[in-house]
Amino acid sequence: MGSAAAVQVAEMLKALAEPLRLRMLSFITTSSTGEACVCDIAGVADVSQPTVSHHLKVLKDVGIVTSERRGTWVYYRVAPEVREAVSTLLQSFAPSALDAHHPEQTPLTGLRDVDAALTRVSDDLAARFPDLAADVVLRTVRESYAALVRNAGLRAHLVPTTQRFAEQRLTDIVRAGADRSAGVPQVLFVCVANAGRSQLAAALLRHHAGDAVVARSAGSAPAGAVHATVRGLLDELGVDVDADEAFPKPLTDDAVRAADVVITMGCGDTCPVLPGKRYEDWVVGDPALASPDGVAAIRDDIDRRVRALLADLVPAAHPTTPHSPPTHPRSPL
Repeated sequence: MGSAAAVQVAEMLKALAEPLRLRMLSFITTSSTGEACVCDIAGVADVSQPTVSHHLKVLKDVGIVTSERRGTWVYYRVAPEVREAVSTLLQSFAPSALDAHHPEQTPLTGLRDVDAALTRVSDDLAARFPDLAADVVLRTVRESYAALVRNAGLRAHLVPTTQRFAEQRLTDIVRAGADRSAGVPQVLFVCVANAGRSQLAAALLRHHAGDAVVARSAGSAPAGAVHATVRGLLDELGVDVDADEAFPKPLTDDAVRAADVVITMGCGDTCPVLPGKRYEDWVVGDPALASPDGVAAIRDDIDRRVRALLADLVPAAHPTTPHSPPTHPRSPL
């Protein structure tokens, strides 16, 4: 490498050598639109908008991101010239760096070619979604894998979990573009970790509604596993947590577009606000920090809210007795 090239590369690496900037770059690249607004990034990073703007300016000055003002907000996206390099950094180098630092937690022991595995997943899903272009399916699979590695903290069973997550996202993409005027309403529950409140709310709605409503959940900053305090409650509702039916999932724009109702449960303004959606904010306690009695009270509070929501969405539905055994097939959260 020549001296001039080394200086230029070093400037970019120096700009990237800051945790908050890496998180911002990750957030931008995992957006389904390939861009992010300063306001959204500030909400996820839990810092002020001026701080976000400062760090993004550093990335912009070295040519890593570009910006565009729309009205009062500025949107950022990865510069086309470095898009492949950024993808390699986040999807290959970053996971390898984490594995090298924690070798005992290597997520894909024995799997030497992740790219080949993801291609096989994409081929399988492409056959199930013939109306979607093959490159859309492949991109969704790769983005899903990267999001689970970086955002959800999952360290095992990543390929099968990626297939479940990608299949759900593809279903959402199809649904978002379809006529839903006479279809089954879809509700998306969003909390920060997608490991407690949102999982429980989705399970309760599915328990009471059966096939009358589609219930989904996601997290603005997903945890690596469902909270231990919630696992027993989900088991009572027929959700097999050990079978990875309830793995925490990152929030995507696709999920919001596919939903008719979006219920936020502690994530604040990090959830995208799109026209034509019904939004509600449920202020409920976090079971991860509660006593056993507190967990039960939180469950009952969510259950009351879910039953009221169901009565509003599908008046003809007859909710089951609270916490009675489910009578409909299980489905992933």
